[in-house]
Amino acid sequence: MIVPVKGAETNLLETLKQIRDQGNVPLVGDARWTAKHWSAVIAAATAAKLPERTAWATLTSGSSGNPRIVLRSEASWADSFDAVKEYLGIGAEGSVALPAPPASSLTLFSLAHALNGGPQPQIRVTPETDALHGTPQALRAVLDAGVHPNLRAALIGGSYLEPELRQRAEAAGIRLSAYYGAAELSFVAVDEGDGLRTFPGVDIQLRDSELWVRSPYIATGYAGSPGPLRRDGQWATVGDRAELIDGRLRLLGRADEAILSASATIVPEEVEAVLRAIPGVRDALVFGLPSGPIGAMVSALLELEDDTTAAVRELAGAQLAPAHRPRRWFSGTIPRTASGKPARAEALRLVLAGEVQKLAS
Repeated sequence: MIVPVKGAETNLLETLKQIRDQGNVPLVGDARWTAKHWSAVIAAATAAKLPERTAWATLTSGSSGNPRIVLRSEASWADSFDAVKEYLGIGAEGSVALPAPPASSLTLFSLAHALNGGPQPQIRVTPETDALHGTPQALRAVLDAGVHPNLRAALIGGSYLEPELRQRAEAAGIRLSAYYGAAELSFVAVDEGDGLRTFPGVDIQLRDSELWVRSPYIATGYAGSPGPLRRDGQWATVGDRAELIDGRLRLLGRADEAILSASATIVPEEVEAVLRAIPGVRDALVFGLPSGPIGAMVSALLELEDDTTAAVRELAGAQLAPAHRPRRWFSGTIPRTASGKPARAEALRLVLAGEVQKLAS
């Protein structure tokens, strides 16, 4: 049976242990959810028929904003604990800060690790913290606030890690491992400074640029609403596109996030990488704005450090092919899921509702 838990409990780790000791499966939610959202999650959890050996249930919204319950066996996480311990450089004697809400699979993984001899979790970085497991946004907040002396390692996932942020962390004496994964696939590849290489125990294939994974870390499936996980024997995919260059994995985004505009297909991540490299742009999110019969209009939501609108447009125009240049520009805070991933569907909703600032032409 799945037992929903609000993630605000003071003794969350002990609560998880008690639920599991009773033979049940914990599902950690977010105390900030509305009553309607909680009711929907509880209804899905109650109706779920669990496969044999289900030990964990996690929530993921993906990029569409619709929550899904992902089911996992004990081994699908436990088999990666030794490798994670090496990346963090600590075991049960150490501590790891987990700034992302426990409803995110990123944080729940570390709580599961703690119950199996991993480092002890902390809500935030303190002078005693040894490591950090979180998103790039969490790492930036720690660096902006001033690095504590014991913080020596960071395991970063959830979204794109800017080179500038890696440089800041390494200059502060933090050994940084940035990984690509998914709630359904867990760890797939890790970048320790020279590009994404497969995580220990993982094999990958590219099938028409679609990334397929074979590993012991893949989830069992879903409870309630289906998701993007597809299987072919021992192989699985969530639809992410990628390419291999000199043995390094380069991600090209999820196939269903591609923007179809007139006769061109635009990969948002490729445009975002160009925009992020422009001085004054802290972060960028590219999405398609519905535009009648021509398909979608390439649009960009920017987090700006100052008034750099003109420079951004000029430099973007010089570096991007005409079809890839954003036609609509907005500024504001990029919406994110609980785990820190950019939420494209929410960005589109904000734009259509007029809740972000349109940049002047």
